[in-house]
Amino acid sequence: MSDELNPAVPDSATAEGPETESEEPIKQRKNGLYPGVSDELAENMKSGWADTELRDLKPVPQAAETARRRAALSARFPGERLVVPAGNLKTRSNDTEYPFRSSVEYAYLTGDQTEDGVLVLEPTGDGHQETIYLLPRSDRENGEFWLSGQGELWVGRRHSLTESEALYGIPAADVRELADKLREATGPVRVVRGYDAGIEAALTDKVTAERDEELRVFLSEARLVKDAFEIGELQKAVDSTVRGFEDVVKVLDRAEATSERYIEGTFFLRARVEGNDVGYGSICAAGPHACTLHWVRNDGPVRSGDLLLLDAGVETHTLYTADVTRTLPVNGTYSELQKKIYDAVYEAQEAGIAAVKPGAKYRDFHDAAQRVLTEKLVEWGLVEGPVERVLELGLQRRWTLHGTGHMLGMDVHDCAAARTETYVEGVLEPGMVLTVEPGLYFQADDLTVPEEYRGIGVRIEDDILVTEDGNRNLSAALPRRSDEVETWMASLKG
Repeated sequence: MSDELNPAVPDSATAEGPETESEEPIKQRKNGLYPGVSDELAENMKSGWADTELRDLKPVPQAAETARRRAALSARFPGERLVVPAGNLKTRSNDTEYPFRSSVEYAYLTGDQTEDGVLVLEPTGDGHQETIYLLPRSDRENGEFWLSGQGELWVGRRHSLTESEALYGIPAADVRELADKLREATGPVRVVRGYDAGIEAALTDKVTAERDEELRVFLSEARLVKDAFEIGELQKAVDSTVRGFEDVVKVLDRAEATSERYIEGTFFLRARVEGNDVGYGSICAAGPHACTLHWVRNDGPVRSGDLLLLDAGVETHTLYTADVTRTLPVNGTYSELQKKIYDAVYEAQEAGIAAVKPGAKYRDFHDAAQRVLTEKLVEWGLVEGPVERVLELGLQRRWTLHGTGHMLGMDVHDCAAARTETYVEGVLEPGMVLTVEPGLYFQADDLTVPEEYRGIGVRIEDDILVTEDGNRNLSAALPRRSDEVETWMASLKG
């Protein structure tokens, strides 16, 4: 990474930008090789640049949907100023940052994903005036574009405010002026917290935690039912994920020669080529690591005869993620015991998926899957029945561990701030998308099960769309039944 000119960004860069009214100078890197900039070089860098303004831009594909979402938000909070930040860059170490991912609330309402952006809805007589506040193009007059660590020469071109208006269908303004405007604001205000400390500080005497939480809950519940655009994006995410799983199966021999990291890297390549990123840390759990629910270290061995639990999802460029799990025999064939356990989980998943339909309680698919798994545990003599007693006391949870699914969307665990009565205690509606993912996990140190069970973990997970007359498995292209998995793996390896 080059560091010849790249200076440290002043602390106020996000709020005011370099050389604004405060005239704060652009700071040089402490140990940079150039101690300063001559007047002649500064003058030279101001001119001789082509006009790169993009004209005749088309709106982003989801522009109509984001407009409807903002209208619903406006209707819910009439007469109130609403502030929804995208968030800021986060430091990884010293002067390097993590890749930026916009807040879900902001991206959902605008379609934009750039750091420091803020959507503001100003109350009017009959609704709200919408403005998207963004960083404009880097200033060439004051040298920001080549001297600031976040200048365009260093991190790439960003859209002008005029371009952003065309893309997102929202009037755009300079975000560096927003904090002062918010400090002077009067009347009721709500802000989505946790993303932009500077914006929150400007509103500190105008907002309350309770009112802000109501805004966050509303935006979470608004995503419970997906529109046609969102369903299409989720299907894209799943389709890329299926190809990512195929990629992994083709290189299992190389993973055996290295580690779980080869699997992680293989899937990540597909995610970055076809999407924005992985939707969450890939779980590439071989052997007994499959019993650790969120095994993301991915540094263990991959051995023939063991199972590989791969839980991974591609995130699209619009930030919708898949969430799929398959438990695969590394050598392509399940052992007798592995198959028995796998088939039990498959049977439980079948029962869970069958329970997903409009009008059903959200809990129904979980209860259906847990019942099947409990019946198997009792049948195998691992827990004393009857089944109803085990379920009542939750004794099966020693081996089933987790809930059987969750809502899916722009977050892998989407709609997490929704009220319990509209989510876990709610009723399924067409357009909802959820995972169905039962599992059985026999820990390597679990002395309550026969030794041959220990270290075996199995989970099967698919992404299910609630339809008008039942459900559709968005990830049906990926085989699930044990014999179909073996045939599929053989065809890919062959």
